[in-house]
Amino acid sequence: MNHRMNRTHLALTVSVMCGAACLTACGGDGASSVGSDGKTTVSVGVSGNVFDMSIRLADENGYFDKQNIKIKYVTLTASTGTAALQSNSVQFLNSSPTSYLAGLSKGLPELSVATNGGGNPLGIVVSTAFAKKHSLTADTPAAEVAEALADSTAGASSANTKAEAGIFLKAHGVDPTKLKWVSLPSPAADKAALTKGEVDWFITSEPIPLQVQHEGDGIVVADPTKVPEWAYEQAGYGQVVVVKKDYAKNNSATVKGFATAVQQATTYLDTHEADDKAVLAAARESLPGVPDDVLSEAVSQVDWPETARMDAAGWKKTVAFVKDGIGAVPDASVSSDNWTNTYLP
Repeated sequence: MNHRMNRTHLALTVSVMCGAACLTACGGDGASSVGSDGKTTVSVGVSGNVFDMSIRLADENGYFDKQNIKIKYVTLTASTGTAALQSNSVQFLNSSPTSYLAGLSKGLPELSVATNGGGNPLGIVVSTAFAKKHSLTADTPAAEVAEALADSTAGASSANTKAEAGIFLKAHGVDPTKLKWVSLPSPAADKAALTKGEVDWFITSEPIPLQVQHEGDGIVVADPTKVPEWAYEQAGYGQVVVVKKDYAKNNSATVKGFATAVQQATTYLDTHEADDKAVLAAARESLPGVPDDVLSEAVSQVDWPETARMDAAGWKKTVAFVKDGIGAVPDASVSSDNWTNTYLP
């Protein structure tokens, strides 16, 4: 079996979210709508990153259609995803464990019904000038990269990704607090700051680092293949499909159909190359405008699980990473009441 982000801030109130974005919900539990064709339409919260692949592929390959499910996509951020789920604006949320555990820490009645991706598909990309000055290439060993970054100006648009850069640096004896850090508002701002020479490097989720490299503005010098601390085996981190508990209780057939389709998709991703025709088609839907070679490389950096089933040991590892590794949710915890394999085939 191959197992291959940000803390949620509930900034939007339920009333605002329900009034602004309620799409297919009807009823207090966010029950989905059934059309004249007998198919159930559900709204799914996605993030516009590589972890959306399993849901996009399930759609692309007709797995949802076989379960009589139609999908409406709602692009959300880490700060709006949980609020959208709680307000019934979406019935399913493709969530990072960080956001999910943050919701649980607030006592929200959420349930994880599948895992659909593992690891941290991150990239550290240095400017071409910094790479030339320090003789860095994509093949430079991790220890040499960390040593070169010890005296640099770094950019990050997320406390989580900054913390993950810190994990990498500390693993090679570099104190991340000694660097000059520039806090930036978004991954797009990371890229702009690098090209303007305002930072020597930045860290963010793929595909942006690989796209910067593709455009000739930088070189990716660290990724999960070079940094085992980011990989699923050590971090136990990835992506989960989350629903409200009452929605699962009242719409068990729909949840089972959705989870089944997602598992079929993750199995496909686990057993097919990143440049497979269907994989690339789904990647283009997830990340429009990104070159195919960048898409393939980004997809290959995720550990796609053969099965979407979860277990207590995996959650223990995930909680430790979120709570102690990156310090994103200091009171993070999860119990058997918070996740289930009941809806998986």
